Amino acid sequence: MAGRAYRTEAIILRSMRFSEADRILHIYTLERGRLGAIAKGARKTTSRFGARLEPLSHVELVLHEGSGELHTVTGAALIASHRAVREDANRLGVGLIGAEAMLRLFDEPEPNPRAFNALTRFLEVLGRADAEAPPALDPLALSFQLKLLWLSGYLPHLSACVECGAPRDLVGFSPHGGGAVCRAHSRGALALSPEGLSGVGRLLARPLADAAAATLGDRARREALSIVVSSYEEHGGFRLRTLSA
Repeated sequence: MAGRAYRTEAIILRSMRFSEADRILHIYTLERGRLGAIAKGARKTTSRFGARLEPLSHVELVLHEGSGELHTVTGAALIASHRAVREDANRLGVGLIGAEAMLRLFDEPEPNPRAFNALTRFLEVLGRADAEAPPALDPLALSFQLKLLWLSGYLPHLSACVECGAPRDLVGFSPHGGGAVCRAHSRGALALSPEGLSGVGRLLARPLADAAAATLGDRARREALSIVVSSYEEHGGFRLRTLSA
């Protein structure tokens, strides 16, 4: 059965060498969600579009859909290169965390315009931000991951105990319950300080552009990271390699 060509906006989440001249791409598209694609000849210096397919680039692709799982890139135009992100070690670290989170949380060929728009906004903000080291504790990285958990249906509930509904004396986070717990139900929960509780709440409430203004201390950041990591493990059964790099 003959394939067909189509055009779509996409973010390059991952690019891997394949054979002597080709690249395999993991992309997230506006119209079709996550896809795999092959860019034939992209590693050649004479390639028409190889330089436009760097990780984190926002592009408009022309793809050919054949009978296999991989679509074939036949054209690429840059919308935003995000070169400044790739050229700064801290920004790149934050960007790769966000890209891997997209890969793992939205891993099906199903469109999710809100997730796509969040990803493009994240990269736009990151290009102007002063990313901090280590990237795993950067406020923008934490904010974006919390928002992706929200969009994928795993929003942490922090306003009351998920076990009994008590609105006060919240001292822990239950990954299984998906939210904060009071002292009476804190056995086996992750420790959660008032600073961490309010910090995560601010990250969820603020736009990505205002993540740095949340002014989280080190303890709040580490507790926010624990909530993110434990949510991945509990609800998705995975860990991000970029968070332990």
